[in-house]
Amino acid sequence: MNRHWWLDACQAPDPAATEQALARQQQLTKPTGSLGQLEQLAVRLAGLQGCERPSLERVAIALFAGDHGVVEEGISAYPQAVTGQMLRNFVNGGAAISVLARQLQATLEVVDLGTVDASLELPGVRHLRLGAGTANFLRGPALSEAQLHAALEAGKHSALRAQADGAQLFIGGEMGIGNTTAAAALACALLGCPATELSGPGTGLDDAGVAHKARVIERALALHGLSAQEPLRALACVGGFEIAALTGAYLACAQAGIAVLVDGFICSVAALLAVRLNPECRAWLLYAHQGAEPGHQRVLAALEAEPLLALGLRLGEGSGAALAVPLLRLACALHGQMATFAEAAVADRPV
Repeated sequence: MNRHWWLDACQAPDPAATEQALARQQQLTKPTGSLGQLEQLAVRLAGLQGCERPSLERVAIALFAGDHGVVEEGISAYPQAVTGQMLRNFVNGGAAISVLARQLQATLEVVDLGTVDASLELPGVRHLRLGAGTANFLRGPALSEAQLHAALEAGKHSALRAQADGAQLFIGGEMGIGNTTAAAALACALLGCPATELSGPGTGLDDAGVAHKARVIERALALHGLSAQEPLRALACVGGFEIAALTGAYLACAQAGIAVLVDGFICSVAALLAVRLNPECRAWLLYAHQGAEPGHQRVLAALEAEPLLALGLRLGEGSGAALAVPLLRLACALHGQMATFAEAAVADRPV
């Protein structure tokens, strides 16, 4: 078994398809560049799919769930039992991402990497049980080496299942009470930022709660002595099962040649980890939105990302990415179905 599979080469976008798509854009019945970012998206997807006219009929959504030991420190407005309860809501169809997946006719896979309720057994959920949640990272590393590798592998296998189903786009979602704290701690380590700049309300903390969260993160950073040069160690020390799985999924998608639409703050931190571990994966990552968590803008800036939407979202679950799918589909439809100047017998601009 390749213990460091995430370092393997990623697929390269097809330069010929990119050039063909760009040439087509310049022939469509509109002023050049008038559809702005939609034109860029269509051309980029053409390169990723290796065809002049890309499409996005087949979308795979994978939702990774796990609990966090740091919840013991009072950093969440919700009790930890909500993680397991939401798993039931996901497969019963009542969660936001469940509704969005139905509307998009996307597949939805729910993966329980390790909730505090180790006896949880829900039809329609993949229960991997890497642990009863992570350890409290104020007392030691959140994940053992074995758990870290298993969580990364879980994300990889989810991406490979999406590939086997013919997915043209992969969306990762997350659920885990306490995971904005883990994500903020990781972002602080990777960006060298103080916790006060990246800590936010998460599920609804007030100002005092956010200040307490920042203090907890600062203590963890001091305890583990994390640096931006050790992304894998940072993930093990202050990360989460679902964040590791997202990271693994993004890397595996890039290696398999599947475009990824990254969701909000937590998913963007996983994307930053993926890029730090294997910079080649960057080409396969598209960014759905800029959310309401204070740290999200900083992480997106570090990724040089251009998010498609800004709707003040902070739900997670992959919901923001799902909301952006129609925009990508419309970009593909405009690119593929608009007439050229010659086809429409419309006078082109003079050369």
